[in-house]
Amino acid sequence: MIDEGTEHAEMNTSAYITEEEVNEEDSHLLSWDEWLRRHVAQLLLFARQQSRSPEDAEDILQDALIRLARKEASGEFVGGQEAWLSYVFASIRRLAVDYGRKSDRRQKREDEACAAEQDEDVYADPWFSSAAADEELKQFMEMQLRKLPSKFSEVIVLKIWGEQTFQQIAETLEISQNTVASRYRYGIDLLRKALRNKKDQL
Repeated sequence: MIDEGTEHAEMNTSAYITEEEVNEEDSHLLSWDEWLRRHVAQLLLFARQQSRSPEDAEDILQDALIRLARKEASGEFVGGQEAWLSYVFASIRRLAVDYGRKSDRRQKREDEACAAEQDEDVYADPWFSSAAADEELKQFMEMQLRKLPSKFSEVIVLKIWGEQTFQQIAETLEISQNTVASRYRYGIDLLRKALRNKKDQL
């Protein structure tokens, strides 16, 4: 039979061992700066392999580390410090995909803008300029402009008489450059048809 003194001593020893183990485990934890110094090179190498440029790789790594820091600070991170590395690797991979998609969308917008600028040259018709159009033609075109839906006429007026680029018009009307170019082309085509019909009647 175990007396109370022996049982109490065993309980104290057990508690001491548990506390000692916890303290030993804590002693193996690295500070944030130490952990970064140990792993930043391999993380950056992985980010470079996943991204399209060295600049993107650095941004991606920074974003991944910020995600980890925020999860740790909020107490949401599960797994402890030993899970940090795998978490950051996974975050880098996901962020690289997101960065790639954003880059593709940005390139598409730039391509559309370039196409729109080319359209500006194609549709820069001399019969709108004061040097090429007589007063009667001007009056006729102004009348035809008033007949157009406002979404077409406002773009034409801003482009030709306001001397605005498609980008500036897009910002003014709060629509995309692609929409501006489309409305401009369609409106100009309508005016061309009206002008051809007038010439046919002469």
